Amino acid sequence: MEFRLYFCLFTFYFCLMKFWQTSRRKIPIEKTLVMAILNVTPDSFSDGGKFVSIEAALKQAEKLVEEGADILDIGGESTRPNSQRVSIEEEIKRIVPVIEEIAKRFNVPISVDTSKAEVAEKAINAGAEIINDISGLRWDERIAEIASDLNTGLVLMHLRGDFATMHKQKPVEDILREVTNGFHWSINKSESSGVKKENIVLDVGIGFSKTFEQNLEIIAKLDTLCQEFIDFPILVGASRKSFIGKILGDVPVTERLHGTLAANAIAIWNGAKILRVHDVKETVETLKVIQALKTLHS
Repeated sequence: MEFRLYFCLFTFYFCLMKFWQTSRRKIPIEKTLVMAILNVTPDSFSDGGKFVSIEAALKQAEKLVEEGADILDIGGESTRPNSQRVSIEEEIKRIVPVIEEIAKRFNVPISVDTSKAEVAEKAINAGAEIINDISGLRWDERIAEIASDLNTGLVLMHLRGDFATMHKQKPVEDILREVTNGFHWSINKSESSGVKKENIVLDVGIGFSKTFEQNLEIIAKLDTLCQEFIDFPILVGASRKSFIGKILGDVPVTERLHGTLAANAIAIWNGAKILRVHDVKETVETLKVIQALKTLHS
């Protein structure tokens, strides 16, 4: 009788738990996850050129995992303002060897930061299990087909415009409505291609097609979006972004850590389930304190 009771309670708890389904595992999302940024690009706004060799990328991956990263997000194309698009071949050349080596050495979920279907497919075959598409399928809808066929995780970010104009869009009047409508569009595109709800994560797109004030508004009112999309984990990528530098007096990227931690703390409190960050150790420590406080608050 006692065994049956425990079994029923375990089953009930297991059913209540939420997961992010990827091609290789179910990732629990009861607590906020840390997605570590690993750019193998020569021109990213924060760490461009630091990890372009396989050796340097592997060393950084080891550091990020040791510091507590739940996911490694590997990108081969910079999306900073005024960046130049790279070819499919060049992007594959940059990321696939790195993904292959990291997948051999570490049992950590790997996300590929790309908006090109061909790149996404090569990366998944090399060992990645999540596709992180900053365009939310606006630039290449075939990504949804790959995510469906290979059962990968899929991050759908909100932005407006194409690669050349995404940082030059005129402001919309109601940013929360714009993000909401954009998410619905991306979700419908994904599900029409066969992507399951449990595979999808939504990224609010901090710093993309938004004004300084709108970036602040999204983080401050993130709970509204979390409630609207209660079936989908929300990702926030505020790490070292320009709006933080502006608040602190136009400080350079290297001096935005504390501002990033403050923005992330509010995002977590308002419901963010994944943080995409450069500084893993500091973020993990911040998370521990917030989670302890949230436990008492609830």
